[in-house]
Amino acid sequence: MTKNTGVIDFQREGLNDRSSQHSHFCLQIQPGLYYPNQNMATNYTRINRHVNAPRADIYRALLDAQAVAAWMVPGGMTSHVHQFDAREGGTFRISLTYDEPTGTGKTTAHTDTYHGQFVKLVPNEQVIEVMEFETADAAMQGKMTVTFTLTDAQGGTELLAVHDNLPPGLSPEQNEIGWRMSLDKLAAYVEANQNT
Repeated sequence: MTKNTGVIDFQREGLNDRSSQHSHFCLQIQPGLYYPNQNMATNYTRINRHVNAPRADIYRALLDAQAVAAWMVPGGMTSHVHQFDAREGGTFRISLTYDEPTGTGKTTAHTDTYHGQFVKLVPNEQVIEVMEFETADAAMQGKMTVTFTLTDAQGGTELLAVHDNLPPGLSPEQNEIGWRMSLDKLAAYVEANQNT
């Protein structure tokens, strides 16, 4: 481990043989952050996105049902928020429906419904949610953790979104595409609604 930085460089430490696909792998441990899954073999999606808005605006958009319905949905889908109690221990339930009947849903033929709970809320800094799809498909079952971390950066905010414990039937690559679409919508939503 690199002294005082919390960065583990597996190649330098002689541990790079743990990954068959990567010859160099770094894991950054940030003190005080919640790491729900310590198993490195589990699938996850990790995305950084700069947003030209203050942390407080993004934090509000993460916890506002109307905002979530607008941004937390990939392109080609429509969101419906059934339940949304934005407090620690509060629950939510959301359905995403494909706009075209060609999509394959996890819950019904054309819909992905998921429900979950807000695990940790640190005002203007972090939101941690645990969620799972409502599905009979065993390959799509299991609790997932989504962690949003906000830090000041370059006159705006650096948003780190980590979607951990992806079920085996959910491709990390496809999940990343959907998350990038959603985070682009979040940035556009927050930047357009500043000071309103």
